[in-house]
Amino acid sequence: MTSHQRPAPTHCPPPRPLSEADFRDLYRRLREQAPDGGDRRRGALDRLTPERVVAAAGEVRSGRTVSLAAPVETRSGPDSPEPASHRMTAPTRRETYGHGLDFARDRFAMNVHGDVDSHLDALCHVIFDGELYGGVPASTVTPDGAGALTLDLVRDGIVGRGVLLDIPRLRGVEWLEPGDQVTAEDLVAAETAQRTTVGPGDLLFVRVGHRLRRRTLGAWDVPRARAGLHPTAMRFPAERRVSVLGSDGNSDAAPSAVAEVAFPVHVLAVNAMGLHLLDYLDFEDLAEVCEQQGRWHFLCVVAPLRLPAATGSPVNPIAVL
Repeated sequence: MTSHQRPAPTHCPPPRPLSEADFRDLYRRLREQAPDGGDRRRGALDRLTPERVVAAAGEVRSGRTVSLAAPVETRSGPDSPEPASHRMTAPTRRETYGHGLDFARDRFAMNVHGDVDSHLDALCHVIFDGELYGGVPASTVTPDGAGALTLDLVRDGIVGRGVLLDIPRLRGVEWLEPGDQVTAEDLVAAETAQRTTVGPGDLLFVRVGHRLRRRTLGAWDVPRARAGLHPTAMRFPAERRVSVLGSDGNSDAAPSAVAEVAFPVHVLAVNAMGLHLLDYLDFEDLAEVCEQQGRWHFLCVVAPLRLPAATGSPVNPIAVL
């Protein structure tokens, strides 16, 4: 967004920390509102009905496609002590290509739930008080893999109406600083400023500017300081009955607003509400296209890997406008 388009900066008082008692009360209330998932325990994905997928596809106008993933990071850094590994297995140093058929080959490995690469969190990823979402015992997750609420729930992909709410745009800044927290009031105000509405079954994406800051200033110690949602902001996706939540951070701010819980938004979203989370996406290209087209909703296609017993997967979500 160009500087002349950016709204005047707004200054909001920081939201207050939550006591553990207040957090647990919020957890209980959001859990009571969550879908039970039925026999398949798909969580909030049950809101993403075939009719809503058809409606989302019908809103495609230009056919423009935009990736919401960042390039996979293969270099170590302050936010990536265990970077993904990509190496060539052929050709070797001693091989040369000659007449006839040859193949170039490579191998890839990664820490799925790191602090730099774009990924999806399955419903078995977050354990709280010895339970997964829907009261499933944590003992279903073993050293051999997860036995319930796994990535297999999204083997057919997630396709629906995506909505991007741009909080730095709302506040008139390039990005939120590490430690800044997004409130429910911010999300409502972003809807109004962008003339869009988040509704049932939507894939809600919240931009905090994490990727732009990293690209501009370099990597930093993200586990200690990052922008994200205040736990009470989760009332917004609960009230709007969204199916998925994603961010260009990992949705949780650091330091945590709850001293006793390091990742309160993960606990509320995945464990209480049954929301699949998309972490460390990249919205910079999408925000520019949305600004140009004057619309902040789009068809979104998310296709995780087929890893039946996994707790998450690298993803490359695609927005279709």
